[in-house]
Amino acid sequence: MDTTTTLAAVSGSLSVVGYGLGTLGPGIGLGILIGKTVEGMARQPEVAGQLRTTMFIGVAFVELLALLGFVAGFLF
Repeated sequence: MDTTTTLAAVSGSLSVVGYGLGTLGPGIGLGILIGKTVEGMARQPEVAGQLRTTMFIGVAFVELLALLGFVAGFLF
């Protein structure tokens, strides 16, 4: 193997590790977000609809961060 092939192999494996580490943030964020929403619904069932709507907006933003990390892996 020449140097270029070796560098390409190392770069490819590092991007996979980087994306794997990048999924930790959104995963933890989703766990906290959904857990706190369920806790709020259990404490005050009358505002469950408002909490659910706000949770789905937050989930969309957190998932957007995960997708940005995925796309950045392909771009850089």
